[in-house]
Amino acid sequence: MPDDGTIEMGLTDRDSSIAVVGLGSPIMCDDAVGLRVSQAIEDMHLADVDCHQEAVGGLDILPVIHGYRMAIIVDAIMTGEYGPGTVLIFSEEDFDSKINEAASHDVNLPTAVRIGRQMDPGLMPQVIKYIAIEVQDIKTMTETMTPEVEEAVPSACRAVLHLMDEFRKQSSSDRSS
Repeated sequence: MPDDGTIEMGLTDRDSSIAVVGLGSPIMCDDAVGLRVSQAIEDMHLADVDCHQEAVGGLDILPVIHGYRMAIIVDAIMTGEYGPGTVLIFSEEDFDSKINEAASHDVNLPTAVRIGRQMDPGLMPQVIKYIAIEVQDIKTMTETMTPEVEEAVPSACRAVLHLMDEFRKQSSSDRSS
């Protein structure tokens, strides 16, 4: 940040360039998987990565990801199309059909990101990726995940690390061009 207090490149003064945001509830069985993955990445103590474990949705995600160059959002998903524990990677474009014109209290994650890009484009990450883990039980109140989802945590962590590596490579390539 320059001495005059202004912000360069529209970013805030975050110490890290990458945010890993695990979403979910720690007491609703498989819904905790995003939190667990984010915590596992945090436990690695990566220099340029901030990890967040959040029980937020909609527009409340925006202040969490503001000011980072990249955000990776990790969450449970229940499509019924994949076996429990399947790790899926999505980009923003994958959710274009899910963006809606709902009231602010009904805003889903893709719509919140689109609103954030429209309202505060300089604060939003350049890249947002999503890691979704197919789950089977998000209704049972327990701090224990199902075995298939528990076993997926290391795979989801590898997916997060892969996305971070790809982002760093692309950023290095962009700077040397």
